[in-house]
Amino acid sequence: MLAAARRGCVIARGSVQQSQKRGMAGMAHEEVVALWKSAKAVCFDVDSTVVTEEGIDVLAEHCGAGEAVAAWTRKAMGGSVPFHEALEARLNLFGPSVKDIQDCNTKHPLELTPGIADLIATLHERNVHVYLVSGGFRQMINPLADILNISRDRIYANNLLFKDDGSFAGFDPEEPTSRAGGKAKVVQTLKEAHGYDPIFMIGDGATDMEARPPADAFIGFGGVAVREVVKEGADWFVTDMNDLIKPLKE
Repeated sequence: MLAAARRGCVIARGSVQQSQKRGMAGMAHEEVVALWKSAKAVCFDVDSTVVTEEGIDVLAEHCGAGEAVAAWTRKAMGGSVPFHEALEARLNLFGPSVKDIQDCNTKHPLELTPGIADLIATLHERNVHVYLVSGGFRQMINPLADILNISRDRIYANNLLFKDDGSFAGFDPEEPTSRAGGKAKVVQTLKEAHGYDPIFMIGDGATDMEARPPADAFIGFGGVAVREVVKEGADWFVTDMNDLIKPLKE
């Protein structure tokens, strides 16, 4: 499918400059768009991609540790700190309980990024399988998946652990997204299990870009935060979800 999509691309005379721009994987823009239109599965990051915030920052703010945790989040997203180290350090700053998470979900529900609901609905109409692959927490992502009509068994995210009294006990280290390279592992697992060709990864951070390969292409999203390493390394970089919807409607 990947080779076929590339062979089928025709570069228009009026778009030579754009066509010569190539992503890290070596594909011209027209090739990436053609591949996008043939996608069989799409894996979305959640924080600052599907939603306009970083879930852990919202939860930390709710628990009174917002500023300290946000600083760690910026380090993690920039790729300067191993993800599992940043995750553990942030959680240990405030140790959210079951009640904290329930209250946060009720009082501060995460806000969907403009256009994301339409994009996912369009992908569903085309029978594209949509997954949420996140370093965030299942307990906060489950409600989003329900709103977006994504089955919860298509969520790959970190799972918080609690003691019998509901107090914080840590996170499950067996979840692939708790570690650097975890998103690539998820994509590889999906390709092997379902034979998706092509499969895309979409996200705003360095951990998302790590998923290509095995993802056939990586779309960087900068509508919430522009990270230069992602902007430079993406096969396609967009700041508006409508830019991804338009080719699917043509």
